[in-house]
Amino acid sequence: MLRDAYEIDKFFIGIQRLTSEMDAQLARIDGLLDDDELYQMVRQDLEQRYPLTQLTGRPSTPVGVILRMLIVKHLYGLSYEKTEQYVKDSLVLRRFCRVYFEAVPDHSTLNKWALTIKPETLQALNARVVKLATQLRVTSGRKLRTDGTLVETHIHYPTDSSLLADSVRVLSRTLKRARQVLGDSSELARETFRDRSRSARRAARQIGNAARQGNQATRKAYRRLVNTTQASIQQAQRVLEALKEETSAQAGKLRATLETFIPRAQQVIDQTVRRVFEGEKLPPQQKLVSIFEPHSDIVKRGKANKDTEFGHKVWLDEVEGGIISGYRVLEGNPSDQDQWQPSLDHHIQQFGRPPDLASADRGVWSSGNERYATELGVRRVILPHRGDKSDERKRYEKLPWFRRGRRWHAGIEGRISVTKRKHR
Repeated sequence: MLRDAYEIDKFFIGIQRLTSEMDAQLARIDGLLDDDELYQMVRQDLEQRYPLTQLTGRPSTPVGVILRMLIVKHLYGLSYEKTEQYVKDSLVLRRFCRVYFEAVPDHSTLNKWALTIKPETLQALNARVVKLATQLRVTSGRKLRTDGTLVETHIHYPTDSSLLADSVRVLSRTLKRARQVLGDSSELARETFRDRSRSARRAARQIGNAARQGNQATRKAYRRLVNTTQASIQQAQRVLEALKEETSAQAGKLRATLETFIPRAQQVIDQTVRRVFEGEKLPPQQKLVSIFEPHSDIVKRGKANKDTEFGHKVWLDEVEGGIISGYRVLEGNPSDQDQWQPSLDHHIQQFGRPPDLASADRGVWSSGNERYATELGVRRVILPHRGDKSDERKRYEKLPWFRRGRRWHAGIEGRISVTKRKHR
């Protein structure tokens, strides 16, 4: 049953005050978290974890505790395990999280609750924080700077051979677990549960060695690995049919795993056959770069040290006062020029008027983007021209207000760096 909060423990607060006071940053956040609208946004998601979360079951970790512990996690860049440990050991954090003398929730419990918070809710929470910052006069939305970055997914560099080997490894591991559920009484043959991981690893190494010998040897090694992967898929499909007749919770989890990874393994085989054997050049949107993180995009940003990256482009809007007023996770590898107009439109929607100054990097520049901002009423448009510049344009970009705007815009690079490094 979902709980809102623990009862305030005055004895605990008295003891805590004898030790150390809450630092200024935590104290300011503590005051903001008393906002009921923020609280209700999170509660609406948490109450949907199970159909009867609000009515039945043992009392849950309070909503306020979950929200505050997640903020501690992101504020200090901690793992879930470290968050649990830090809150347990600190009277200040116990008070901030409103845990008092109660048991601190386990890190796995905190992780499960966190997964119920929807991306749309996070967007709404950020919008509410911006509104509170406006009310407190931290910002007024007069200045806007916008820029993008790439958030990489934690995957190894994708090659066809490594993806095929990953597929065999995951399917073989799942078949081993399925054999324990189905038992020896299963009608499936022993060969159905065969672990082909070692064969796949050997074939993947042979591909690396064959690459030095020429294209023909490489294709032969790839054929062996593809055949091994196809055999694993056929085994997994037979086991999946058998698991459908089981009613245990463990069988259900294994079914879900096989239903997830069999199509991904088939996609890896398809793209390998098309690329290696048919010589087809696949477009990025048709490539699977990880069977574990299939959402990862292939992004080329022209970086000298990283020609190709894997993850998602994220676009950030920042206003004066150091407030991230908006963010967008982009699909694929869209042009930076396409992000200027949505950023301005979102700013007007949020603050009710255009910014006096708006800036971005030269990759965003286009005559259409400059004209769009001017027509909206932006007085200072800071978009450095790309390529060769006319004498008139050079004089324009040397105007004092333009140069001040460029210096102010440089601050978003630091904001992005801190956000990626600390608040992950």
